[in-house]
Amino acid sequence: MFLGYAAGVGKTYRMLEEAQELKCAGKAIVVGYFEPHGRKDTIARTAGLEMIPNKVVDYRGVRLHEMDTAAILRRRPSICVVDELPHTNVPGSSHTKRWEDVQELLDTGIDVMTTMNIQHLESLNDQIFHVTGIRVRETVPDWLVKSAAEVVMVDATTEALLNRLKRGVIYAPEKAQQALENFFTESTLTSLRELALRQTAHELEVREIAETAAPAKHLTQAPFTEKRVHDRILIYVTASPSTAVLIRRGRRMADYLNADCFAVCVVPRREDKQLPPDDRDAIDKHLNFARTLHIDARILEGQDAAQSLVDFARRNQITQILLSRPKYHWWDRVLGTDLILRVVRSARDVRVIIVAERHRPSQSATV
Repeated sequence: MFLGYAAGVGKTYRMLEEAQELKCAGKAIVVGYFEPHGRKDTIARTAGLEMIPNKVVDYRGVRLHEMDTAAILRRRPSICVVDELPHTNVPGSSHTKRWEDVQELLDTGIDVMTTMNIQHLESLNDQIFHVTGIRVRETVPDWLVKSAAEVVMVDATTEALLNRLKRGVIYAPEKAQQALENFFTESTLTSLRELALRQTAHELEVREIAETAAPAKHLTQAPFTEKRVHDRILIYVTASPSTAVLIRRGRRMADYLNADCFAVCVVPRREDKQLPPDDRDAIDKHLNFARTLHIDARILEGQDAAQSLVDFARRNQITQILLSRPKYHWWDRVLGTDLILRVVRSARDVRVIIVAERHRPSQSATV
């Protein structure tokens, strides 16, 4: 995986350079999808590589080009080059996202080289929104990035990137000016670059720890060695839209702590009460989102949500509970119906983290 912090840093160029080296080494490599963006230097790097023709799809009167996964599977190369991993496929495609097509290639034994920018990492979605004011809709789950055999950070200084943009190397002049006024501000690019470097450093640290820990399995543990408590995180799922923020935060915490992660909702017992259809649909959506991020999703039945959560935490050795800050009336505290206070008082041996959703000005856009 070739990871960058913005368009134009050179991810695709670097990937194609490596593809050329693999071809010269005799590897059966093809280009499954390539997005040229009119960049002459990058296009030149495809010379001599076998290109799998795109599939042309008619959608609402527009002819769109998509990766032809079926054609790649029929060709069965050893390695396939796939540009722009986070791309959303045309409605009606066999997969919603291109990363799902890549997963299918991997499942059949085809190695993949691919590209993406840091802002498309699912667990960073809320942080990216806070930094840029842009809600990125095309995201890739963290577990897929972690499954990559190698993550290559393709870097360029913000000054060099802005210079490329102004020279028309990245986009055509009219689009370049629009980018300069929006996403390609110096402060935004600096923040994104720091995130990308930090993420790469974290990936490197995790992989180094995994490599050095492997031989230790054969060593005899010394007596009196303090046993480290393994972290286990519980994310409380409700119908609130802020639950998505909580799930992403919990997933990222779990990755940094190498912790088990659970997404848990509490619903009334069927004989007592039925959830409103809108709430049920929202909870189902959140649980499915959690499953996509490889979080263990559970549904508990009970009339007392706070007690149900604490009981689950004790049974499953949970070390941290993540709760969203709900909108309560003053009388909730007086009557003792404030869920957060009740959880904090009952789960004395568990760390309880209250996550408040951060808001941006209303002029934000989506990508």
